[in-house]
Amino acid sequence: MSPDENSPQVFPNRFADAVGSPQGEPGRDHCRCVGYSKATRPVTVSFHKDTQDHAAEGWQHLLTLIDEAAADGRTEFTPFRGMSAAERRQVVTLPSTIAKLTAVRRLVLYGTNLVRLPPEIGAMTNLEVFEPYTSHRLHWYPYELTRCIKVTDSTVSTRVLYGNSKFRPPFPALRPVTHANQADFAELDPGVWGITAVRTCSVCDRPVNQELRQVWISSRVGTDVLPLLVNACSANCLATLPKPEPGYVPTPHTGGSDIAQPVGR
Repeated sequence: MSPDENSPQVFPNRFADAVGSPQGEPGRDHCRCVGYSKATRPVTVSFHKDTQDHAAEGWQHLLTLIDEAAADGRTEFTPFRGMSAAERRQVVTLPSTIAKLTAVRRLVLYGTNLVRLPPEIGAMTNLEVFEPYTSHRLHWYPYELTRCIKVTDSTVSTRVLYGNSKFRPPFPALRPVTHANQADFAELDPGVWGITAVRTCSVCDRPVNQELRQVWISSRVGTDVLPLLVNACSANCLATLPKPEPGYVPTPHTGGSDIAQPVGR
């Protein structure tokens, strides 16, 4: 037996340089929206209400970083590494301009203050590695992420996800159908709808201008099963959705405390 066989194995932290220095202040907020066990899971949950301040220095810095990454065609994008703690805390979503990052193969969103991702992430069609690890306020993802068909590897903090297999926290309740005369789809309350605007259908990519149908579906992206929010333009589009991942709610659904989920692990 070699002298090293009983020594503890040390694993490198591949996210060590994914964020900048804390500089004496927090770079993110914390929440316990979904609890952390069967004993602490809530009966109902709601979307985060945070809206993005487009005048914030952190947002403006992020826009610049995206432009730079698009211009030089880089294949790895770790935007929060170059931002101060105060700037990181100011960013609660990503800009729609991430659609320009078509060369990026690895996206690192480690330890962020994000509460939602925009549907434009689906345009990152060369994405292979998706790593929003320890972004603990990301409880769900846009269905458009499934357009990134090359993603084979992901690192997600699954215990903070709606409907996760560990202890099955609930999903926010959705309105099954809303007509254009009931809501302005270009200006939505994120605390109710999850997002601030719906312009195109998550399924067919056509404009949403007459009715909006929202459902949840649990699907695999990379190596993780994610709760995906679908914003569809019609019942026909909903009918084309794939079958959810085995071991999760077996059909697309509108969430709420009445949805029966499989027993957690």
